[in-house]
Amino acid sequence: MASTLVDARDRLSAPARLPSFRLLWLGQSLSLLGDGFSYIAFSWITLGLTQSTLALGYVLAFQAVPRALLTLVGGSLSDKWSSRTLMKLSSWARAALMAGVGLAGLAGSLTLWMLCCAAAAFGAVDAFFQPARASILPSVVDKEQLAPANALLAVGTKVAAVLGPAVGGMVVAFSNAPVAFLVDAVCFALCGVCVAGIRPRPRPAGDAADADADEKGPAASAAPAGAEPSLGARIRAGLRYAFEDPRIRTILAVDAAVTFCQAGPFTVGFATLAKVDLHGGSATLGLLNGALAGGAMLGTLVGGAVGGRPRIGLLIAALAGWLAIGTGLLGFVGNTAGAIATVLAMGFGMGFQGVFGLSWIQRTIDGSVLSRVISVDMVIGYAVAPLSLIVCGALAQSGTAAMFAVSASVLAVTAVGILASRTVREMR
Repeated sequence: MASTLVDARDRLSAPARLPSFRLLWLGQSLSLLGDGFSYIAFSWITLGLTQSTLALGYVLAFQAVPRALLTLVGGSLSDKWSSRTLMKLSSWARAALMAGVGLAGLAGSLTLWMLCCAAAAFGAVDAFFQPARASILPSVVDKEQLAPANALLAVGTKVAAVLGPAVGGMVVAFSNAPVAFLVDAVCFALCGVCVAGIRPRPRPAGDAADADADEKGPAASAAPAGAEPSLGARIRAGLRYAFEDPRIRTILAVDAAVTFCQAGPFTVGFATLAKVDLHGGSATLGLLNGALAGGAMLGTLVGGAVGGRPRIGLLIAALAGWLAIGTGLLGFVGNTAGAIATVLAMGFGMGFQGVFGLSWIQRTIDGSVLSRVISVDMVIGYAVAPLSLIVCGALAQSGTAAMFAVSASVLAVTAVGILASRTVREMR
């Protein structure tokens, strides 16, 4: 038993011994920390300037829409050029943008439309960072280290997601919102420095799946010989690659189903469950969200420590079924302890499967199209999340049982669909 635990610990910590991975981990964590800062800073300064929640909605929408629209472009350019270069330039551009907003705020010259323009620019630049950060890992660690490396990155992501808004709120509380923008700029600048220091590992010659797309972007596989494909052609090639492969289609469908059954149920649903069904308050809502995050982090660490390559098709079917059971139970649970235990178990499953699902994508998909496939997955998530919020908001008016039942049904159908395909069941 002791030997097994030591092996698991060594397996999980192996990527951290690589200098380039440590730089990637720190850079990504700083970027996500900056994202949390920017959300608090934009929200607080907008409310302070306008005293209007509608104006805040405008600012946040101006940030979200360009990010969603340009993510496919970011994925295409990341495959063509360099993931590292896009991450570096995006980080420094966001740093300059946040510094400009912060200085304008300290000078007292900020207006609502300036905030809207800054938010739109931030969202546009961020669209080039996100696909690149998800596709750079195969150039930093070898295939056998993808799972533990993704686990360590995911832990950093979750910690930054909690610390960013919390620390940003403290900075605003003890100073003011413009100062938070300046601190945000420092985070992004340091992220750019970390990413610039990454050195891709040597690749075996002729390994097409591991081609070093980070330093020398190969042409799209669908491009005619000797021709440089247009941006639109590269995006279309990425879409064809993603939707023509039944295995990738399955990953996309499962991610869409999980997003639909997470965005609404875990926001509208948790809030309604805490206040109406459990007769609690904000503390109960915080416990539910904390249980979900804690379970996901634990599942991520366990997944990263587990060796081998499980059948990913069976694993994602198991996740869909596991979440279906947990979501269904939330509609009938009658006490806070039972709800927390259920959510904790759901989070564990999401974290555990997420390590292997992302590692399968990074290990299997050709490096020349990897960022484009990841960007397709992101865009689907951007489209499904608001739909889920609207549907769940409508269903929650008649109680959480109906809303959670619909979500559980979607997940159950997804699990059955996965198991019905032999090709998908045998995915490794």
